[in-house]
Amino acid sequence: MMAAEAGAAKNTVAAYRSDLMLASEYLEYRLTTASTADLGRLGEHWLTLSRSSVARKSAALRRFYAFLADEGHRADDPGAALPRPGAQRALPKTLGHGDVDRLFAAIAARIARDPPDPNDLRLLALVELLYGSGLRATELVSLPRNAIAPDRPYLILRGKGGRERLVPISDRARAAVAVWRDLVATDRAWLFPSGKSHLSRVRLYQLLKALAAEAGIPPDRVSPHVLRHAFATHLLEGGADLRALQSMLGHADIATTEIYTHVDSARLVELVNSRHPLTDAKHRADAKERVDVKGQGA
Repeated sequence: MMAAEAGAAKNTVAAYRSDLMLASEYLEYRLTTASTADLGRLGEHWLTLSRSSVARKSAALRRFYAFLADEGHRADDPGAALPRPGAQRALPKTLGHGDVDRLFAAIAARIARDPPDPNDLRLLALVELLYGSGLRATELVSLPRNAIAPDRPYLILRGKGGRERLVPISDRARAAVAVWRDLVATDRAWLFPSGKSHLSRVRLYQLLKALAAEAGIPPDRVSPHVLRHAFATHLLEGGADLRALQSMLGHADIATTEIYTHVDSARLVELVNSRHPLTDAKHRADAKERVDVKGQGA
């Protein structure tokens, strides 16, 4: 049901399976017949876990019991006995503009070697797409060889839940991809091939950690998702519209996109002073008052 009807991504289905299997093991493999008391004890068993983990596990089990009730496998739905921890979104880890500049400087230093290592050209294309387009790691490594056309500044991507979205591709990213693609055999299906398939997310993660260390940035601060966060945060700082950002990132709910509005108070003050419609009027009024006072003094 999750895959065929809800259109959940493979990783989501795998996470649901894991949560259900662990719960079943705790309940001595009586998951489908568990009572509300059983689920209450399960909730107590989760007390040592983080709020986000409990929320995810509870959501998986509630979905499961709702499915059993809808399909007639149970006359009741005991899911109400599961804990509902309050929503608590952690602020996303991101990078400053200086950090991003250092990453690209490290890649540029590598490519400056004559001749450049093909792996460094691949790394440049990967980082340009991560930071320049906000792609998820899975979306990036599984791009088809000809997904990005040199004369088209966007690609149509199928992301989480099978939802399609339009992803803008910068001129820099297209140029980097074009150089790298020339080195990929024409009979390969993937833009970033590896063995019989494509580059893995784990390998992408390792490449970025090594690059961060080379750039003088603590490796634990850099990952594919951190670069996606940086893409979103820096766009918002530049004045991007939240709805447009939601579309580019492929978020089903704008509440997910709103986590990127974690800007400091100075930024908020600057935003109001520069963008509020009354600002110019007030400045004009202040200027006129200064002129009038000066004229009276004369």
